This record gives sequence, C-alpha cells and structure tokens, in this order.
Amino acid sequence: MEFDEDAALDTSEVQDNRGGALSGIPGGGKTVGGGVVGLLVLIASVVLGVDPGLLSSDPATEAGGSGGTGAADLAADCRTGADANTKEDCRIVAVVDSLQAFWKQTESAAGKSYTQAPTWLFTNSVSTGCGNATSEVGPFYCSADDKVYLDLGFFDELTGRFGAKGGPFAEAYVVAHEYGHHIQDLNGTISRGSGQGRDSGSVKLELQADCLAGVWAHHATTTPDPKSGKPLITELTESDIGQGMDAAAAVGDDRLQEKYQGSVTPDTWTHGSAAQRQKWFTTGYRSGKVDTCNTFA
Repeated sequence: MEFDEDAALDTSEVQDNRGGALSGIPGGGKTVGGGVVGLLVLIASVVLGVDPGLLSSDPATEAGGSGGTGAADLAADCRTGADANTKEDCRIVAVVDSLQAFWKQTESAAGKSYTQAPTWLFTNSVSTGCGNATSEVGPFYCSADDKVYLDLGFFDELTGRFGAKGGPFAEAYVVAHEYGHHIQDLNGTISRGSGQGRDSGSVKLELQADCLAGVWAHHATTTPDPKSGKPLITELTESDIGQGMDAAAAVGDDRLQEKYQGSVTPDTWTHGSAAQRQKWFTTGYRSGKVDTCNTFA
C-alpha cells in the first residue's frame, strides 16, 4: 500500500492522546469491538460470551505512560503522504482520511448525510461516551460519541498473539472495519447486532463491517482526496489485500476458540468464522457496492 507522497494529510480527524487519559462522558451507546480483540476480551467474549463493553476500568488509575505525543506533535510529524509511507501513526492518519473521504462521497451519492467519525489514539485506557475501556478491548467503535478508538499496540498483538502476518494493509483493514460500524450506526443497522451463535445478529453485524471494509478497499485507489482532488492511496496490490484477508482469518471465532479453549463452539460466536470473515471482506472488495453487504438477508 502506497500513498501519494505529495498529498497533504489532515490530522484533525485523528486525535492523539497516547500516554494520557481522556475525559469522556460515560453513559449509553453501543460499543462494537472489531472482531480483532485483546486477550482478555477474547477469553471473556469469545469463550465466556461476555459483552466487551463490560470490560472496563477507571482511566484515572489505568492510564499511564509518559510523554504522550499530543495532537500538535501528530500534526507536525504527519504532514504528507511521504510520512504515511514511513511512519505507522501517519499511515493511520492517511487511512482515516481516505475512509472519511470515501464514505462521505458514497453516503452523499446515496442521498444520505455523513457525519465525520474521528479516530482517538490512546494507550492503556480511555474514557468514552460508552464508558471506560482498556487497551485489552482492542480497537472499537462507540456509537454514543461516533468515534473509533485505537491503541496502536494492538497491531503487535495481532501478529505476536493472534498469529497474523501483519503489514500496512492488515492495519488498514482493522481501521476500515471500525468505520464500517460507523456506517452501520448512521444507517441504523448497528441496533441489530445482538446475541451469540453463527446465525446471530452480532455475527451478521461484524461480517457486514468486514464487507464494508472491502467496499472501501475496492475504491481506495480511486477515491479523490478533498484537498488535492487526487487519490491519497496510489497503490494497493493483491499482496496488500492478502494481508487484510490474513488478519480477518486470524481473528475468526473458530480460530480463536481453537487456540484458547481447544475446541470450537459455534453457539457462542460473536464475530464469525475465519472463512466467513474472509468471504464477506472479499464480497465487498470484488463488488465495490454497499448493497452486496446485506449479511442480514
């Protein structure tokens, strides 16, 4: 995956609080994990069937680290696509910029209103509109404040703990999946994600988010950047797509259950099998059309 080296990045959509605690508004809203979950949530939600939103703690005691970079530093470090080609956090900024541009264009073309959804980078723990959460929850979307939350340390977990090959597009797939949840929130579909089991609403919701991530990937190299009018992402190879497919499979419920409990119990699935996740990402990627992502049909 390559970015236009001369493109100007918009860091306003990525708010950086690494190394510090965020003050949020704990309350209602739906917390949707991306199916790329931390170890504790894996044990609780995949094996025990516990809602990931319940796994939270007080950021005043959990948040830590020193020298959080801050929004000003992120803006200084991530100026152009050249920075995105060499720095992980700048790559996330560029992916978010591409996702926002694509979904605004797509929703507007469909006669719908698109609300921007910022990504919040954090370490250790964070306070959100959906309540408090730790890094162990993994990347997630909160419908109460329309934000995607991400601890970049998760990508080390994805390769080291869950066995994915990783790579730039594996990371992009994770972020795109969370923005798929934002689209579901805007369209009212997110309320249908409940229950457990291979045919549950939760599984269908997650598979649809995978499909929507694929739809974005289909258009990633042709979506114009609002500032330059040229695509921010200039190259996306089949090898890149393979990274996303590999990440999707690595966090399939069946693979996680086999790894951590030694057996597969489809009645407790919340995100879908490895094959299902790959299938629906591929469906979106090949078609490039949102209407092919009706996993609820």
